[in-house]
Amino acid sequence: MTRKLISSGSTFEKEIGYSRAVVVDNWVLVSGTTGFDYSKMAISDDLLEQAEQCFRNIEAALNQAGSGMKDVVRVTYVFPETGDFEKCWPVMRKYLGDVRPSAMMLNAGLSDPRMKIEIQVTAYRGAGA
Repeated sequence: MTRKLISSGSTFEKEIGYSRAVVVDNWVLVSGTTGFDYSKMAISDDLLEQAEQCFRNIEAALNQAGSGMKDVVRVTYVFPETGDFEKCWPVMRKYLGDVRPSAMMLNAGLSDPRMKIEIQVTAYRGAGA
């Protein structure tokens, strides 16, 4: 078994004690990812911009792991406001519409009131080949 830790450079990872993603053999487990732009440590007030940034952050982690969005087999969406789920469908389709992983949506509070969405994915390298 091989294990590799992937970091986004976010200060949260070190402060809290987690990795953006963990690679175990061909599995890539991407932590819950919010719409923070880690290069600026800033987050937009706009829901759809946050959703786009979530997917960009996830895609960056997957790429570091030698994977990509095509390999995503499971996705979990978390929304503090249930009504925001449907508003994000176009962004979700943009990134995963052709992949069609298993999916789940949860309604729950997030750790920062500025966060409007959090996304967690599991990928299997080579699944989308």
